[in-house]
Amino acid sequence: MRYIRSSAWRHVAAGAVLALLAGVGTAAAAPAPPTPGPGASPAAVAAAGPQDLTALAAGGVRPVSGKSPSAGPKFSKAGAVWRVITPQVVLRNTVTDADGDTANLTFQVYTTNADGTPKAQVDLDGAGQHGVLVSSYVASGSTAKVTVPYGKLKPGLLYKFRTSAYDGSLYETNWSPWADFRIEPYVKFPAAQTTPPIDSNVQEIKEFNRSDPGPALPVFAANGAVKRKATQERSCGKPDDEGRKLCIELSPPTAESKARAKQRSAALREAEANKARKAGKSVTSAVAPAVELVDWCSDKAGGKDYMTRGEACLKNIGSGTLVFIDPEGAELGFGVFDFEQRIKAYPNKGSSGSDFAEFDQQIVIVPVSMDAALEGVTMKWNVGSNCKACVTSTTRWKDDQNNDAGPTAHWKVDPTRPYAGRWGTVQTTWNGTGKETIDLGWSVTARVDASTTAIAYADFGSSGIEGVRELAPRCDDIVKGSAPGCVLSYFKTNWTVDSNRYPAASAYYWYMQQVMPDHAGSKRWDSLMHYLGPDTPVKNSAGTTWTSSNSRNVICGPSSAWSLHPADASVGSVDCDEFAMASTHESGGYPKSYNLVTSGTKCAQLYTDKMGDGSANFGILADTRTATNGPSGTERCGRAAISSAQNQQAFSGFPVPTWRMLDGDGFFVTLPGFEHCASAATTCTWRKVS
Repeated sequence: MRYIRSSAWRHVAAGAVLALLAGVGTAAAAPAPPTPGPGASPAAVAAAGPQDLTALAAGGVRPVSGKSPSAGPKFSKAGAVWRVITPQVVLRNTVTDADGDTANLTFQVYTTNADGTPKAQVDLDGAGQHGVLVSSYVASGSTAKVTVPYGKLKPGLLYKFRTSAYDGSLYETNWSPWADFRIEPYVKFPAAQTTPPIDSNVQEIKEFNRSDPGPALPVFAANGAVKRKATQERSCGKPDDEGRKLCIELSPPTAESKARAKQRSAALREAEANKARKAGKSVTSAVAPAVELVDWCSDKAGGKDYMTRGEACLKNIGSGTLVFIDPEGAELGFGVFDFEQRIKAYPNKGSSGSDFAEFDQQIVIVPVSMDAALEGVTMKWNVGSNCKACVTSTTRWKDDQNNDAGPTAHWKVDPTRPYAGRWGTVQTTWNGTGKETIDLGWSVTARVDASTTAIAYADFGSSGIEGVRELAPRCDDIVKGSAPGCVLSYFKTNWTVDSNRYPAASAYYWYMQQVMPDHAGSKRWDSLMHYLGPDTPVKNSAGTTWTSSNSRNVICGPSSAWSLHPADASVGSVDCDEFAMASTHESGGYPKSYNLVTSGTKCAQLYTDKMGDGSANFGILADTRTATNGPSGTERCGRAAISSAQNQQAFSGFPVPTWRMLDGDGFFVTLPGFEHCASAATTCTWRKVS
């Protein structure tokens, strides 16, 4: 109740007033207030103004704080503790006054002892007398709040606060219940480490399923289920002059064929080891068989297909059974063969050893058995292409030891010893301009020595159906800083940010991947980023090619209204760092982006600060100067104050020439020091990657 100044009050007899107030006291007659502390009453602090107890004589009622004070933003709890995302903490509580008067709240904050009890009062008002903050007056039943200025509270510490109500005349008798809060960053990390670098370029060899393995083989879904059954198990050629015909049946890999592939690989590697021993070299120096086009392929298990951005290893072709049939349909003899294929694209002409952009293809054919009725078998590998600017060599055949094996793959029936494999390789050079994605197709034509004209034809499919084209090489002369070259552009690369050396940048990127609607670049959500290449058709206002600088200007440029957030001096120099990166289609500044915004002010606003818990750690916190409740989690971009060195170096060395990145090429961004965290609902703490 505010002090009553009505004429009725002024005419009350002085004696009656004294009698009325006997035992209650007045402001002048009250004893000296105790030294403020956790046990001091609200009136003893009296930060909101003087208390006038004469208001009680007029029937006034003391205002009351609510029983559930809260701290934010986001005003969410982890157990009994309010989790706050910024040092500019908003403290609030409800206040009621039975007289219907407006009232305010005094907010008092303490640090805590190890057992959670109040330790020392935090000076919130600086030059003020009481170390507290006082809210504005609000209507009875409303929420009163204050914002603690930056620098008063430290991230990582547990604080307690309470409130007392004041209506202009009276304080409530007791403080509100204590409420605990802690300023918790979204992500926590140390200073940049000086450990050996994480290899940002390393790529995983990925398994994949072909979209067009040919009619004789099934198509598999990503989970291994059969998506399309084989439509042609046996294909036969025309009868020869004697009415005999040759057929071939292709079948997927079996347990037996996989075991054979494993045994062959071990034998070839042992042969390489023996060569090393004879040459006086260490056996550990023995690598893949010299005949092998893709050196890592020989170690891979049969029954699956594998690829990188430059190489493919096809071990899911399976086996083919030749069937020689007489005019009456009787089966005269059989031959069983295992098949594999390889593709190798060279990222520049220097790596291929030729003067042109190049990709090579290889087939491996190994006889398992041949009946005497066949006398011998010849296999011809047919390689098709729609390339407009290519020259393809004839097939060069080698044996398992990389010796020339003649102009064809031919085996005479010889039951006395195992049959050797034949490795056929073709070289394709590209001398075009711009870029070209080249569709390929493969088949094998088989003949037997027992007939001069009987043939069988096996279709091994193509480089992929339209819209997938997983095995179609793409060659170009567009990539800057590189001679012309080729890649398997279907393969999506992965850039691993060195989270040991760039923990602040990594922490920020990880958080944004978790909360952005499209989770840009996250493997967890299988959400690619797409490179903004020099061949983009998008133009800027000057009519020239849109670049990353154009995108960056929207989010962090001079007109983007970005300014430094105050931070501890130990943070050092910082830059405005945007996410998704300006060099991607996912940037909020890219005109055709799913995440397009009109200004960086529409992004999640974040900054780096030092933890105040006695550790050497830092954290990513909310910048609430404009968006007072912090990021909503629906923003389509982010901008944050991040260490200048880390912002500028986290993507240094991104291998555009090696990966031949062109406009729209997809890639992932992984942050190994933070990938162990399940969500952004609690603070994610950095882990060292060794």
